[in-house]
Amino acid sequence: MRVPWGMKAMSGGLRKWLEGSVSVRPGDALRSILTSLSPRTPGAYGCAHRAVLVAAILYVCGPIAMSQALTPPSSEGGCSGGQTVCGSSSTAAAGSARQAKTAPPDPALAEAKALLEKELVPEAEKATRQFLQQHAESAEGHYLLGYILFDEVREKYVGEERKQGENFRYSDTVGASLAATRDAKARESLAELSAGARYHAPSAFDLKIVALNYLLLKDEPSAEKWFTASVTLNPQDPQAWFYLGRTKYSQTKYAGAIEAFAHCLKLDPENVTAEYNVGLAYEGLNQTDQAIEAYQNAIAWESQQAEKSPDPFVGLARLYLHQNQPEKAVPYLVQAVSASPEVSSPHEELGKAYSVLDHLPEAQEQLEKAVQLSPEKASLRCLLGQVYQKEKMTAKAQTEFGRCTVLRNAQSAATRPPR
Repeated sequence: MRVPWGMKAMSGGLRKWLEGSVSVRPGDALRSILTSLSPRTPGAYGCAHRAVLVAAILYVCGPIAMSQALTPPSSEGGCSGGQTVCGSSSTAAAGSARQAKTAPPDPALAEAKALLEKELVPEAEKATRQFLQQHAESAEGHYLLGYILFDEVREKYVGEERKQGENFRYSDTVGASLAATRDAKARESLAELSAGARYHAPSAFDLKIVALNYLLLKDEPSAEKWFTASVTLNPQDPQAWFYLGRTKYSQTKYAGAIEAFAHCLKLDPENVTAEYNVGLAYEGLNQTDQAIEAYQNAIAWESQQAEKSPDPFVGLARLYLHQNQPEKAVPYLVQAVSASPEVSSPHEELGKAYSVLDHLPEAQEQLEKAVQLSPEKASLRCLLGQVYQKEKMTAKAQTEFGRCTVLRNAQSAATRPPR
């Protein structure tokens, strides 16, 4: 697959957000962002589609950011401290920069950068904190620590995906411990970025990390604000345009999302993940013909790649299912299953298609595989129960319906606000 943005000169490989097999709707999980652009997974970036952006974030920003994060802060755009990092996005994009109090060169900060390049993230954090103990007014030190803290979240998501497999990117929830760590690190990262802004105006890259932290915290309006500031400072960053599009999409701003994806594609032609997301946004606008065209483009673009994302296949098949054309959907879903056999959503959609076609044994096989991969997804249990019921497997159907009810009740209780 293609090398992710910002990795052209680096080894290794955010895909997607980057973030998958089903369309992303507002409120979906963030996981695909964080795991889609791992430096160890060339081309993982295509995952950004499915969650509200956290999985895509971590893959995208880890590697991409690396080369940018190791450069001193730029004087472009001005802003000063505060928990909002720069006060306002317009100030960040166009204001006059406050003169920085630059710290003298120090071997400790050079050491931190070298450790970060080697992906020794905890060691890089320690070295940067030691540097800041001696140079508390170093904007570069605070910005670097802010990036490192963000990258630590990415590392944890990548590690979790290694343990759980590719399907982890497509889940809607993470464990309580990982979620708590994610939120704490994102807030701490924002505090360091804000500290850096007291001594020097942030660069476009710094503002992108601010935005990504807000995505981790599921604050999409703030994320949109800072992505906008970032692309204003550096309109040549396709990744920032992509995430701006994803953020707008997650807020149902579909037309604005398409515009941002168009900027991304102008800078990075034939980017499969961006074109797939164009399809999602056109679906949101109920412009089916344009959505089909975008999905077909994405499929054609990745046809020569050794590794293929299931997302465009599933997107196109889903539209055909909505149009009551399951016979057209099946070939694309077979390809999606072949591309990602350990992801549940292609199996789920193929099971639905077979069920509509009354191919019940095939539907059962696909839905059982989907349940095996995503056992806590209530809707899958209900679907499988319906197929068992059609096949006169009454006991199995009742078991699945019971599990579906239990899971839905548990999910409802978990999202119910405390009294």
